[in-house]
Amino acid sequence: MKTFIKVVESWVPSGDRTMLEFGGAIYGEHSRFGAVSKGMCFGRGEGLPGQAWEAGHPIVLRQFEGSAFRRIAAARSEGLTCGIAVPIFAGDFLTSVMVIFCGDDEAHAGAIELWSNDPERSKEMNLVDGYYGNTAEAFEFLARRTGFRRGHGLPGMAWESGLPMFQQDLGRGGGFLRGDSAVKVGINRGLAIPCSTRGGGHYVMAFLSALATPIARRIEIWQPDVSGERLVRTAGFCEALGALDAPARTASVDVGQGTIGRPSLTGIPAFSEQAMNEPAGVGASAADAGLGSLVAVPVLQAGRLVATVAWYF
Repeated sequence: MKTFIKVVESWVPSGDRTMLEFGGAIYGEHSRFGAVSKGMCFGRGEGLPGQAWEAGHPIVLRQFEGSAFRRIAAARSEGLTCGIAVPIFAGDFLTSVMVIFCGDDEAHAGAIELWSNDPERSKEMNLVDGYYGNTAEAFEFLARRTGFRRGHGLPGMAWESGLPMFQQDLGRGGGFLRGDSAVKVGINRGLAIPCSTRGGGHYVMAFLSALATPIARRIEIWQPDVSGERLVRTAGFCEALGALDAPARTASVDVGQGTIGRPSLTGIPAFSEQAMNEPAGVGASAADAGLGSLVAVPVLQAGRLVATVAWYF
């Protein structure tokens, strides 16, 4: 199964915090792009990671040509056509910059959207930019004319709660305000993640999956329990197995344990090429679904971890 996300990278500050250095990645079939990337570094404002660092908020780069992107030839040769850079802040302290790459083909449907609100200018969250593959022009047209108030629609719910929000079927219920348009272009599942930023403003990244090219093969949301010593899976969906167990029956992991537990201590995305080897039942579940790699993304608010989002490929 092809996924909408092709590559995920993490770039972390150097010891003297003057540069961003390679911190880990899942390159999948794009190993040549990985070979070019791993030896690179970025100053503040340089390349896509450095631009997100300087801006203090996520950046969507819909095309590489004519931009400050430094790996255009390598990306083009691997069929990568769009990049999204998401800085992760603990307060004003940058822990890392996550970069997501997507690529075009004839059936590459789905969307990654960046929504924002400036409280001094508006009460709504509006689209900053997005990447929609090749088959969702009408959906993009509607998105650019839609605004969300706190608690309304998937971006508005993530904005209000400060937590990742997952919706398994966007065509059902009223939680997704563009449900009819989503169904028409084959978009069926949605994940919204609030982003930590430097300074004012509120940002939410929305990941919208299509039937043929889901964002990832499995999505999970893990949150700290009341003790703060363990993470419990609170939501998830697997393209192979369907909806995952209810929270009362799910496995949990200790803070710092395995790929999912590691971001709790570091605030930095963690990667594994062997998801089946993860501890605490995570690996066995991944093996049952035939999943290979895993990315665990921390969600920080006010300098503390409120959730970890896991993507499996």
